[in-house]
Amino acid sequence: TGITVQIVTPVGEVYNEPNVELAIVNTQGGQIGIMRQHVPMLAALMIDELVVKKAGQKESLAVNGGIAEFSNDLLTVVADSAETSDNIDLTRAQSAKERAEARIAHAQDDNNDAELKRARVALMRAVNRIHVAALNHGA
Repeated sequence: TGITVQIVTPVGEVYNEPNVELAIVNTQGGQIGIMRQHVPMLAALMIDELVVKKAGQKESLAVNGGIAEFSNDLLTVVADSAETSDNIDLTRAQSAKERAEARIAHAQDDNNDAELKRARVALMRAVNRIHVAALNHGA
């Protein structure tokens, strides 16, 4: 037996997998691998890939920030959004990337720091989704 990985977003539970051998999360303090009997922890997550390894298989999820909590062999991730690689619409993600790049250019031209920050976050989310989807499609 392993750990259970649960991911919850504002729309509800998007992932729940028992008997996971290893979960790798990317926190603001660095990358953490979590296995059975890991010390309890609470960490802020980056907009990045979350990797789940189970029965020799690896699954990648695009997680857009949030918080990871681990205790009693349960990893709970609360995130703004999260998607498994096979649920990512690559065309939509590419369009979001292009829109974010245009927003960045406009914000720089207008010296709008608040919009520039929002656009950079949107770009990071789009690039993360593209990266995770490409892993699933062997790119």
